[in-house]
Amino acid sequence: MNVPDIIIAVDGFSATGKSTFAKMVAKEFDFLYLDSGAMYRGVTLYAMENGMIAEDGTIDEKALQAVIEGLDLHFQNDDESTKLYLGDRCVETEIRTLAVSSHVSPVSAIPFVRNYVDKRLRAFSEGGRVIMDGRDIGTTVFPNAELKVFMVADEQVRAQRRYDEMVAKGDTPVFEDIVKNLAERDYIDSHRETSPLRQPEDAYVMDNTHMTLHEELVWCLGVIQGKFGILEAPSLSW
Repeated sequence: MNVPDIIIAVDGFSATGKSTFAKMVAKEFDFLYLDSGAMYRGVTLYAMENGMIAEDGTIDEKALQAVIEGLDLHFQNDDESTKLYLGDRCVETEIRTLAVSSHVSPVSAIPFVRNYVDKRLRAFSEGGRVIMDGRDIGTTVFPNAELKVFMVADEQVRAQRRYDEMVAKGDTPVFEDIVKNLAERDYIDSHRETSPLRQPEDAYVMDNTHMTLHEELVWCLGVIQGKFGILEAPSLSW
């Protein structure tokens, strides 16, 4: 199926499967996939490693602002996937830890951090044919995106997904800690002053609580066909 050169914005709460969905769509239709959350996690990791976040969670915003424009955070394709690099160092594993997750929402709420990430993402996306996931892609980063998807799922299901993801990577998380972390991130993301998480008015809502990945892809296909008037019968690899 010939999908036009568009920007697809995918937003939603933590652990709704935004990245998995976006990567699947990107592979199926040959789109460039960009994970905005990875950029925020990269900034958070840098701040943690350089003593800019205290044990009580206090952020040294002055120190971070002094260096942020010089941060070389970028994506590279590695083994058919897109991974985040800080300079020459691949930080894809480090940014997915619960420690980074515990600090990423406060860091991402800082206006100059959001401005930095937004500029980087827009530069990566020049020319279209991009799918990007995050929390303000369809409202702030790409308000004119041709297709917007907003993903939701049951809280306990989201926590189980994040737990399984971390266990698969060799971590030993506590389920209750993940539930608490997701609730805290939901609140911070939805109530921050700059670019809060909210559903774009023109977004298609996907509740994937009980959906398989194949069903998510079929759902996306139906939306694309209906929105852009594509009559061609799709051929799925999934």
